[in-house]
Amino acid sequence: MRGVLFDKDGTLLDFEATWAPLYRDLTLDLVGGDPAAAENLLLAGGLDPETRRMRAGSVLGAGTTADIVSLWFPDLSGDDFAAMAAHIDGTFHAHGARGSVAVDGVLGALQALAAMDIAMGVATNDATVAARGAIASLGLDRYLPHIFGYDSVARPKPAPDIVFAFADAVGLAPREIAVVGDNRVDLEMARSAGAVAVGVLTGNAAATDLEPLADMILPSVRELPGWLAERNAAGR
Repeated sequence: MRGVLFDKDGTLLDFEATWAPLYRDLTLDLVGGDPAAAENLLLAGGLDPETRRMRAGSVLGAGTTADIVSLWFPDLSGDDFAAMAAHIDGTFHAHGARGSVAVDGVLGALQALAAMDIAMGVATNDATVAARGAIASLGLDRYLPHIFGYDSVARPKPAPDIVFAFADAVGLAPREIAVVGDNRVDLEMARSAGAVAVGVLTGNAAATDLEPLADMILPSVRELPGWLAERNAAGR
C-alpha cells in the first residue's frame, strides 16, 4: 500500500464537535428562526432524536450539498436550486475554516505516514474549496495536498471517481490505495474502485455498519500507520 485516501468528517475531523453547532444555526437561519421547523429539517436530515447525533449514512452525515437541498427544498430547481446550494456551501466553508475540530491523534498519524513516504489525500462529499479551508485551518494541508470534493468529479461517493482521480494524481493503481472512512459510502467507493477499504470508528457508524464492506476496521486513524506498516512488511 503506497497511498491513503481519507474521508474528512468523522475520520480526520470530529463530526459532532465540528458540525452539530453549525447544523443548528444553519437550519434556524433557513426557517427564519423557528425552532420547531429547524428541528424538522434536522430530523429529516438524519438527526437521531434520542442520541442527538447524526445517523450513519444519513443525508447530513454523508450526503452532498445537492442531496441536502433536494431533501429540504424539493420544489427548488434551476437557478433557485443552485443559489441555495451555493448559500449552504458558503456557510459550510466559513464554518469549516474557523470551527473544525480534529480527531485526536490525526496530526501524529499523518506525520508517521509521511515518514513512510505514503501519498495522502482527502475524499469528501463537501465542496472542494470548503474541504481545503477546513484542512488548512487545522494545519494538515502540508500532508494532504490532494483534496477532492463532490464538485471535483462527475460522480461523488459512493462512486469510484474520486479514487481514480487521486490514483491519477499520485501515480498509483487503485489496488495500492487504502480508502479510510467512517461511513459505508467511503467503503462502497473503495470497493467500486478496487481499493482497500478501511473503516474507522470515530464517526457516526458502528462496526456492524462497516463490517460487510471493510477489509479492516480500526478504532481511529491513530492505528493506521502501524497497521499499514505491518501489512506492507507482510507483502499483502
